[in-house]
Amino acid sequence: MRKGLLAGGVAVAALAGGGVAAASLDRSAPPPSPAAVATAEITRGDLADAETVGGTLGYENRRELPNAARGTVTWTPEEGAVVRRGKRLYAVSGKSVVLLYGTMPMYRELTTGTSGRDVLQLERNLKALGYDPGTVDGDFTWSTRSAVRDWQEDRNLDETGVVGPEQVVIASGAVRVAEVTTEPGMPAGRSVIATTGTKRVVHVDLAASDQQLARLGAAVTLEMPDGRTGKGRITSIGTVAKPPAEPGGEATVDVEITARGGLGRFDQAPVDVGLTSETRKDVLSVPVEALLALREGGYGVKVDKGAVVVVETGLFAAGRVEIEGPGLAEGMKVEVPAE
Repeated sequence: MRKGLLAGGVAVAALAGGGVAAASLDRSAPPPSPAAVATAEITRGDLADAETVGGTLGYENRRELPNAARGTVTWTPEEGAVVRRGKRLYAVSGKSVVLLYGTMPMYRELTTGTSGRDVLQLERNLKALGYDPGTVDGDFTWSTRSAVRDWQEDRNLDETGVVGPEQVVIASGAVRVAEVTTEPGMPAGRSVIATTGTKRVVHVDLAASDQQLARLGAAVTLEMPDGRTGKGRITSIGTVAKPPAEPGGEATVDVEITARGGLGRFDQAPVDVGLTSETRKDVLSVPVEALLALREGGYGVKVDKGAVVVVETGLFAAGRVEIEGPGLAEGMKVEVPAE
């Protein structure tokens, strides 16, 4: 903010909405008409730099699940269904493909004598599902095999005691079925279903010039087409600007917002997103057009029927500007251009 003080005879270079004219040297010309002015009140309150932008509601982390089972697809879930650990994702030739949790994809057959992180991952899943694989240590032992057979029996799988990629798909957690990509009766290909995470997110292509409105972790407001409102929090901000979608447009950055309820049962919908980059609490403010540009630099305001007061300016938002200046107080009137 600029330093300010009371200016008795300060020189004014321009008045918003109408300049201060210099006196004419032509004495035969009529004197210039004074610019029409009105007044506005100095108010005290919170001032926020906010803007509403368009976004799209959806779900996080869409991907096509890899499939290693060969044969004909015989069952698929309903789109929108949520599948959790140990549950069936789909079936190929009458045999279930099951979801387990972890980070390492199933890339080999796990059987007695194998060891590694993928075995440890399997043992943790078996234990979480209520089966006893013995010591959870990453070594596939006879205890592990026994637990696998019990699990296979309960899931109507071939009781081989061996686990392979054709039986299991790994995900980091529960998944939501976004789309069935291979219908029952068709040959099972590289993927049968596409999934997302279970958290709803709002994606915004934010104009690069508005980046200051997006702060990681900041709270936002969300409004649905049916008028429902909710809240969210910014969880991701892109670091690379994307080219304009059309000629003459503006570059954008990706902003992801995690929704926090109150939005009904929409799976996908346009959303109005209220972003706030900065809020100033309990400050004096005036309409921006009340500012006078001073010849010596900085700004002032003209108190109604009084002098020009040099002011410090702060946040500009919603057509108003935060000010501080000697003698200024809530309720005082300042001049603004008449409409």
